[in-house]
Amino acid sequence: MFKNLVLTQPLAVIDLETTGLDAKTARIVEISVLKVSPDGTHDHRTRRLNPQVPIPPESTAVHGITDEDVADAPTFASIATSLAEFLVGCDLCGFNLKRYDLRILVAEFRRAGVTFPLAGRAVVDPMEIYHQKEPRHLAAAVRWYLGREHAEAHSAAADVLATVEIFDAMLARYEDLPTTPADLQKQFSGPVAVDSEGFFTRVNGEIRFVRGIHRGQPLAFVARNSPDYLTWMLRQNFATDTATVAESALRLTSAG
Repeated sequence: MFKNLVLTQPLAVIDLETTGLDAKTARIVEISVLKVSPDGTHDHRTRRLNPQVPIPPESTAVHGITDEDVADAPTFASIATSLAEFLVGCDLCGFNLKRYDLRILVAEFRRAGVTFPLAGRAVVDPMEIYHQKEPRHLAAAVRWYLGREHAEAHSAAADVLATVEIFDAMLARYEDLPTTPADLQKQFSGPVAVDSEGFFTRVNGEIRFVRGIHRGQPLAFVARNSPDYLTWMLRQNFATDTATVAESALRLTSAG
């Protein structure tokens, strides 16, 4: 399926349709996962889910999924264990995955009480490549890289397939890009990145905040002087590795 990407472990390409744009509160109404193995075989699964909250009309206007469409669909909690098992050992990929889909997915796993570790996985987002090379949106990326219109935009299955084609076309077009998920993550996260969300960075061996009200400050300093901020972070839907950094800093401060 990929012509230019070198896989050393399975790659799961993910797209979600949800109840809203706020990653902290949105629930999944449709999930599509295309799992590509290093030998080229693939397994594409798509499922609608009952979010157990009303789907706002403005969200339905985007993806076309109504409350009635998912009334008899399974909940995320009911598929969480099997989904986590399906994703074991997979690197992750998706258009706008880091800022949106992955945060929602992590939050859904957390609510379901199912462990979904990010450690040991490469997380790559073709949108990062796209915005660096050709700043646009997904439909324009289809037009630019694939030479056609994205007629089924906001269908999770169609978006996953378009992401695969765009990602592969990028690797063919830009010869300076690495061809493994791990090396792509390194290039777009930077050598000093500490977590997948880019909330922390490393400066001269010291972890510092990149975002938020403590931007630029050392993590250890904030842990000593504003521990409530780190406690607040642990209540939010940050990626698992971001939360782990904050939790470790709190634990070290308490121990000291």
